[in-house]
Amino acid sequence: MGFKDQKSFKPAGHHAHSTSHGVGPLEQKARVRGFWYYLVLVATAGAFAWVPFLHAALRLKTAKARRFALIFGGLDALMYVLLAITPRSDQGQTVDGPISTVGGLLALGVVIVGCLMVTPLRRMVYDGVPGDDQGQLANTDPAVRAALAARARRDETRKLAADDPLLARELHVGRPDLGGSYDDGGLVDLNGAPAPVIAEVCGIPLDVAGTIVDTRSRRGTPFTSVDEVLVVADLPVSAWDRIRDRAVLIP
Repeated sequence: MGFKDQKSFKPAGHHAHSTSHGVGPLEQKARVRGFWYYLVLVATAGAFAWVPFLHAALRLKTAKARRFALIFGGLDALMYVLLAITPRSDQGQTVDGPISTVGGLLALGVVIVGCLMVTPLRRMVYDGVPGDDQGQLANTDPAVRAALAARARRDETRKLAADDPLLARELHVGRPDLGGSYDDGGLVDLNGAPAPVIAEVCGIPLDVAGTIVDTRSRRGTPFTSVDEVLVVADLPVSAWDRIRDRAVLIP
């Protein structure tokens, strides 16, 4: 039986059935993820508003997210220019005037509008909620619905693994080669799975998966983050997104 016949590739209906009676505790906890977007906007008075929008653009790879990143990047650049040309007193303090007033209003507007605009992007990145274009497809295409449900299931399972790694290990999370009845949405444990399994689940060449396993063996200690795997193993950038989408790390 191939890996795709194992529990990692169960249809989305399994997940839908398990959550149809309400929102579970893992889903409730997941809702707080991504609130650093708002923290950056507010704490920096909009000066680094481009950061959460750039992060969303890199994760979602949609034209809308890229457009927002460019817009807020431009607004922040304008704020930096206004700050640079604002008159200052002999003590180095800014002098009230038209430029400082415009700059202050611009910063306030960037914070308010940025918080409103970043909200749907945050939900798409961290909660697996589809955007407008994805939502229309999800309502009509079973394959899209299944893919989005599996993505949400993976996020939920990663949270479970972080909270209770012993339980995750017992459920064989990220180990389709070991079988098991738990549906993890199609994850693979980079700390334990063999190279052929990593290659199959992530959809990457076997030699790239082999590099992960070789690096893991040389270290002698478990990886602690996916980014650590990507950098320490010196993996090709072209494989990063696929690995991030499927990876889980069980200590």
